[in-house]
Amino acid sequence: MASNRGKRRSPLAANLMNHAAELRRAFESRWRSTPRVFRAPGRVNLIGEHTDYNDGFVMPAAIEFSTWVAAASRPDRILGVYSENFSEGREFPLDDSAPERQNHWSDYVRGVAIVLERAGHRLRGANLLIRGTVPIGGGLSSSAAVEIATAFALVGISQITLGRTEIARLGQRAENEFVSTRCGIMDQFIACHGVAGHALLLDCRSLEFQLAPLPAGVRLVIGNTMVRRELAGGEYNRRRADCQEGVRHLARSLPHVQALRDVTLAQLEQYGRDLPERVFRRCRHVIAENGRVEQAAAALKDGDMERFGKLMAESHASLRDDYEVSCPELDSMVTIASVQPGVYGSRMTGGGFGGCTINLVREEHVEGFCATVSRLYHETTGRRPLMYVTDAAGGAGEVMPSGSA
Repeated sequence: MASNRGKRRSPLAANLMNHAAELRRAFESRWRSTPRVFRAPGRVNLIGEHTDYNDGFVMPAAIEFSTWVAAASRPDRILGVYSENFSEGREFPLDDSAPERQNHWSDYVRGVAIVLERAGHRLRGANLLIRGTVPIGGGLSSSAAVEIATAFALVGISQITLGRTEIARLGQRAENEFVSTRCGIMDQFIACHGVAGHALLLDCRSLEFQLAPLPAGVRLVIGNTMVRRELAGGEYNRRRADCQEGVRHLARSLPHVQALRDVTLAQLEQYGRDLPERVFRRCRHVIAENGRVEQAAAALKDGDMERFGKLMAESHASLRDDYEVSCPELDSMVTIASVQPGVYGSRMTGGGFGGCTINLVREEHVEGFCATVSRLYHETTGRRPLMYVTDAAGGAGEVMPSGSA
């Protein structure tokens, strides 16, 4: 299925170099040296939620909202970091033998430096200026965008050669081991491997992936419910623990089972009925969701967007009822969006408990869709949403070397 999406430059893509030049000027004003500029995108997941840490299948797309890092080396072994979004900075010694998490935004940056060093890559001291356009707390993976942009910057200025998949793994390790969020690899992987105009069908066990071209004339419309995901961290870890409990139980009868990826719905019904009811439902969601991702990939290949949209609806219902990670505002926005003209499908995206929905909308209906959903959602919930329109974007990389104008 051919896509001409790459031929149309969105305003965000068209301003790529301008954005990098502006960040470079801000860096030069702060540190009086000329940096290199790197970026990594946020992501939206079209289908396949809470399957990645169960060795399953996902279908994310990188988006045109990004984290930008301007970076230049310094002569000592200090990492100096300043965030424009938070208007504050920190400094960390790279030779600290016992670094401790500070429960601060800078943990994502420092964690990347720590895992790179522990992996045997000696870093140069550096100053980093960070600017993010990925909405924070919206489930669009602002944290992975910070991690991957930071990793590309530190690797680049330290003249270290690493492949994109290895950088994704290191970003995941930083979040798992230093930030202590037990995320899967999907967010970091799509930030590294995103391709404009495409989603990725990713096997989170083997890390093999296939490009899934999105049809021309379909835009990604993200609806931010403006409900912050305050409970997401602890609840995320509890859901993961439930899945692991299910695996341990099922493996007693099915020795080949290493993750829920290895279980069919029929096997769950046969061997999982004495699981706690909550754990059974968690497992049922993950197993069924893996099947939906594979069916969605086939629907895209066949150009059957109606089928793709139905699978999105099934995914949302399962996340709401079996995995219990939705919330009234997400449900309201999906209900409103699903019946609008030009909509193929709508569902929550990300970890849940607030954040965003993803909607596939015909291009000619996007303006009316955003206006109507915003109005009806506000009337229903009292909250004013934000609507973001994007195409699938390319992955992380260097935007502006230090010698360029």
